[in-house]
Amino acid sequence: MRVLVTPHVLGGGGPILADEIRDRRPGIDLEHVESEDELREAVGDATALLTHRLPSEVLAAADDLEWVQALSAGTDDYDREALADRDVALTNVSGIHAKPIGQQVLGYLLHFERRFDRAVTQQHRREWDRYAGGELGDRTVGIVGVGAIGSQVADYCRSFEARVIGTKRDPTDAPEHVDEIYGPDGLETVLAESDYLVLACPLTDETRHLIDADALAEAADDAVLVNVARGEIVDQPALVDALQADALGGAALDVFETEPLPEESPLWDRDDVLVTPHMAGSTPHYWERCADVFVRNYERFREGRDLENRVV
Repeated sequence: MRVLVTPHVLGGGGPILADEIRDRRPGIDLEHVESEDELREAVGDATALLTHRLPSEVLAAADDLEWVQALSAGTDDYDREALADRDVALTNVSGIHAKPIGQQVLGYLLHFERRFDRAVTQQHRREWDRYAGGELGDRTVGIVGVGAIGSQVADYCRSFEARVIGTKRDPTDAPEHVDEIYGPDGLETVLAESDYLVLACPLTDETRHLIDADALAEAADDAVLVNVARGEIVDQPALVDALQADALGGAALDVFETEPLPEESPLWDRDDVLVTPHMAGSTPHYWERCADVFVRNYERFREGRDLENRVV
């Protein structure tokens, strides 16, 4: 079984990932390919690829390909139909981002609850003006998509004694640290009751622009929207309108409909918006965790068992 780490690995992480896998399975037939030309030559007899993206010409040249390990949780950029037609399995690394993204969300909530935005502004002005902060224990945190990330967010929030509610595709399978769980049809209830609304759901046809003008109108005027899912889940112009009309308390956004966020976006200049550059999932343990997921699936693949996190 020949395994290739493609050059399409973000952040120059290909060699690191290859070393992490070899540390776990020293005898594995694995090669890190450093260029497009090398990849086209090498992919013909590869059984498995590890990559952040899969160009159509690479898939077409991969005669023996049986499995693609995506190095991300989202796989909307992969041609799932083409993979299914070729009977090529596609797996992702869903779950490895839960801790860093959960901590990022907690930071967002504390930023607004403890009013760090005001602290930074006053510091720049060398202004000493005491003000009151709130407590998360007095708040309701609503999570749209209580999966691996949403569950971790709920766990962190419960440590602060916040009330946690949320939606989940299958509400019968909810973690114990969620106080109330609803199916997708319970979104209006979560919108109406949340002081902080955290989006942690996957991007699908059903969730695209799930948070539109109507949804935002259901939220409280002082509610804060947190998006660590995908930018397209929020109707961004509708969000800007709600913020400009003071119909929302603020927003913490790590993802956007267009990335990088255009310079002319009004979101940059708002004191009630915290913008981060799609980095909530970043962690020094990223490649270790990717290697762990791959190696578990490598053993399953060799033994003919079902693969973890299979999406095709």
